[in-house]
Amino acid sequence: MIFISKYIVPKGYTGVALFPFVFLKYIALKNDEVLINHEKIHLRQQLELLVLPFYILYFTEFLYRCLQYRSRSKAYRNISFEREAYTNEKDLNYLKSRSFYSFLKYY
Repeated sequence: MIFISKYIVPKGYTGVALFPFVFLKYIALKNDEVLINHEKIHLRQQLELLVLPFYILYFTEFLYRCLQYRSRSKAYRNISFEREAYTNEKDLNYLKSRSFYSFLKYY
């Protein structure tokens, strides 16, 4: 289910997946198939890790990448979950063929 909320989506981002919802900053983004696919990839990651462990791993890896790259934006782009989503966001059929724990390939 997709909701529009400029208050839930962090500054500098256009969307966020918080299982089982996708929040977008603007209503026009509902037509952005690539963005929606990106967020759906995150929903699948969250589901396969039973939600809470996903968030723990996500933020732990973000902190590790911050130390590694000394840049929040580089850290964010290099989180394995984000690397999988960005790499495959344009393949609108990706989720049909994606195997479990595919994010591990991007670690």
